[in-house]
Amino acid sequence: MRVDTQKVIEIVKQVKPLFLDREGSSQIKVKGVADFVTQIDFKVQEQVKTALYELYPKIQFMGEEKDNSDIDFDGDVWILDPVDGTTNLIHDFRNSTLSLALARKGVLTLGIIYHPYSDEVFVAERGRGVWLNENPISVSKRDNFSECLISIGTSPYYRELAKENFRIFEKVFTDCADIRRLGSAALELAYVAAGRIDAYFERSLKPWDYAAGMLLVEEAGGKVTDYKGKPVDITGNSDIVAGSQAIGEILVEKYL
Repeated sequence: MRVDTQKVIEIVKQVKPLFLDREGSSQIKVKGVADFVTQIDFKVQEQVKTALYELYPKIQFMGEEKDNSDIDFDGDVWILDPVDGTTNLIHDFRNSTLSLALARKGVLTLGIIYHPYSDEVFVAERGRGVWLNENPISVSKRDNFSECLISIGTSPYYRELAKENFRIFEKVFTDCADIRRLGSAALELAYVAAGRIDAYFERSLKPWDYAAGMLLVEEAGGKVTDYKGKPVDITGNSDIVAGSQAIGEILVEKYL
């Protein structure tokens, strides 16, 4: 089944008013350690799910805020994070995004990341390229690690990883130009694809966190691996290292 990318982008952009709803973002449920969900997460997911089903009723739907035990990656699957960066949303720290990917037989074919506060839409189609608001983008060309801006993820749901994570962060910070922490894996991957950040790494991300951004980075000329430099299996949780091939390899070989 052929998917009309422009129609999917239109569906995605319609969620902007929900992200700006401060009352909805104050209705919070705790799922786990530093793991929250708001009414906005549920509303965005339901709105996007309904619209996608109307257009493509035969494509399965995986969403962060639902039971996904029946998903079969041998078929076609939408992979949605309705609000990537829920803690940011709660605090009105405007780095939350919507992340949507399409996988066909386990291969990512479409990735869309929408930052509603700036109206930036990052779109990648396998084999066709990647765009930011219809303008082509590419990963950074820097190959000197000391000049690089590196984005880190603290894996906040897994506090037992903190000591090892911050040991790595200190080593990276000592050798690079500076580090950043945006609080949205999808946005950090989009920024890698756009060359705004030279590389990004984080432990134990879920498919809806990284799927769309992974395709963005790859189509922008970059590479995404796990912490051992191996390919990422999009059907499950994974550590993520994203950047140009040169900088990604430096991170894996020297720091991770």
